[in-house]
Amino acid sequence: MNIQDRISAHFQDSISTKQRAASELVPSIHRAGEIMVRCLLENGKILCCGNGGSAGDAQHFSAELLNRFERERPGLPALALTTDSSTITAIANDYSYEEIFSKQISALGQAGDVLLAISTSGNSANVIQAIKAGQDREMLVVALTGKDGGDVARSLSNKDVEIRVSSDSTARIQEVHLVVIHCLCDFIDTQLFPGDEA
Repeated sequence: MNIQDRISAHFQDSISTKQRAASELVPSIHRAGEIMVRCLLENGKILCCGNGGSAGDAQHFSAELLNRFERERPGLPALALTTDSSTITAIANDYSYEEIFSKQISALGQAGDVLLAISTSGNSANVIQAIKAGQDREMLVVALTGKDGGDVARSLSNKDVEIRVSSDSTARIQEVHLVVIHCLCDFIDTQLFPGDEA
């Protein structure tokens, strides 16, 4: 395969993964959006976490809520737990890397808040600890996963929502996660601010 064919194949693979996700994920995205809207209407906040590219996705989501997505509206309370390097390195150094999110959730999370937990493999130990900490704080969890859902899927309660991308490719999973994040942002905007123009 020459390099241009290889580039084209990435696009085709991404398109087919997104088409499959479009037929599989709409109900779980809808349910997750309802959980997030209810949280925000009840003066809760959304805490977000993930590693690597998923950390970037957590920050992307919180930025869209705090600032704006596609329409003018007040900022909404969301916080990425991936951005405070002093806190993260202190926890990792004094305790363990597995606790970098869970200790923040134990301090900042409240009943009625939502945790957006992102793990392409479903096996990130610190994300699993974050889910447990959130559940201990009576938070609901929206988990973005891939592959077979891993231990993240097994950590969820029946009140939580898993949005699982049926792919084994980390790149394809991350690409769909970004679409899901934009779907959630649009859901929140249209439900909280109906009639506002984009």
